[in-house]
Amino acid sequence: MDIESLKAMLDNDQDSLILRFGLGQALLKQKDYSAAIEHLLKALEFDNQYSAAYKLLGKAYTLSDQNQLAIATYENGISIAENKGDIQAAKEMQVFLKRLKQ
Repeated sequence: MDIESLKAMLDNDQDSLILRFGLGQALLKQKDYSAAIEHLLKALEFDNQYSAAYKLLGKAYTLSDQNQLAIATYENGISIAENKGDIQAAKEMQVFLKRLKQ
């Protein structure tokens, strides 16, 4: 789906974790980092244990030169992913975190 379709769903009171995550992902691809961050934060309001949202949020912060927020997001996301057994997401975020700290 395109961004306009996703926004139309949001305008029609179809707000959800998956909608916000998808919108954040689409906006990130369009390099609209501040809007992507806004929607990914909203996604985490629906489920603060959704490790994929932490991974994308950390990426959005990194790409918008907000490295301290990216570091904090990755650290939190790694902890959540490990606790959930989402090992792949945890490993990916560890790599991104390591790059930021170099």
